[in-house]
Amino acid sequence: MNIRLPAEWEPQDGIILPWPHPATDWNESLHQAEPVFLEIACKASLFERVIVISPDATGLPGKLADAGTRMDNIVLIEIDTNDTWARDFGPITVYKSGTPCPLNFRFNGWGGKFDSSLDNQVTNELDKKRLFSQSVLTVDMVLEGGSIDSDGRGNLLTTMRCLLNRNRNPEMSQEDIEQALKRELGAENILWLNSGALQGDDTDSHIDILARFAPDDTILYVRCDDESDPHHDDLTRMHTELAQFRTGDSKPFNLKPLPMPTAKHDNAGNRLAATYANFLVINDAVLVPTYNDPQDDKACQQISAAFPEREIIGIDCTHLIRQGGSLHCLTMQLPEGVLR
Repeated sequence: MNIRLPAEWEPQDGIILPWPHPATDWNESLHQAEPVFLEIACKASLFERVIVISPDATGLPGKLADAGTRMDNIVLIEIDTNDTWARDFGPITVYKSGTPCPLNFRFNGWGGKFDSSLDNQVTNELDKKRLFSQSVLTVDMVLEGGSIDSDGRGNLLTTMRCLLNRNRNPEMSQEDIEQALKRELGAENILWLNSGALQGDDTDSHIDILARFAPDDTILYVRCDDESDPHHDDLTRMHTELAQFRTGDSKPFNLKPLPMPTAKHDNAGNRLAATYANFLVINDAVLVPTYNDPQDDKACQQISAAFPEREIIGIDCTHLIRQGGSLHCLTMQLPEGVLR
């Protein structure tokens, strides 16, 4: 059977977007966070369906409509959640001989750092509500969607700091994990990054905050040019590793750097993981996290050069990174044919 993990820029049925609520870590900042969620839903709904998940959807239709959302592209589903990071607990969809198949990997709260008992059940709950065209298949392995990136052609980009961390699958060796990625996702060429980390990141170096595939064998990656920045040396080593990677045709990838925004900190002075690599590709557009920063325009220009036929839409994610993630982390795309 031919198994393939599609690239994010391939046609989509929609995205999953869990909603912040008082039982999440957003409780004390709901008034700041919800407008960002509304903007994401609004902008995405102009291009495809948005599956909004919330334990209690009371009042949400009115808020979404008032924000200018295209309501015929909104699907509201009530499911209990611990938090809002759909990238890591949502279904990872592969095509098996051309048929979309949602996979449900285990989610353990990024190595047991946070309660994930409800989030780990979200994909099964969506399956019970007959959201998908095919039944979900469960895979007995911890794997977060933000920890892998695919170009749709067998190349899989990931990091050793996350997938080989003993807080995920301690019983599995690197070879075991590689075999699982090949078996379940159809990966042919696994590109392991040993370097690359951002302060304020709880994920143990998810790839979607560091480096991302784009069409035409391109990789957009975070570069730090400030030698005084504590990220400089590690991200320089990451660039060296990326330059050594080869496609399935033994060619180097086209590397396009993304700038780092100026350092962002929380109220306690802790550095936040602000990154432009956490963009979301949807049908005919790319939603790009911005931070009210001088580097915003340059980042959008670089991403536009990699996706020249798509509209580039910046969304201020300054409030999102206070909870450790950004735009891509909140969402999970559903490739074409997934939705019933």
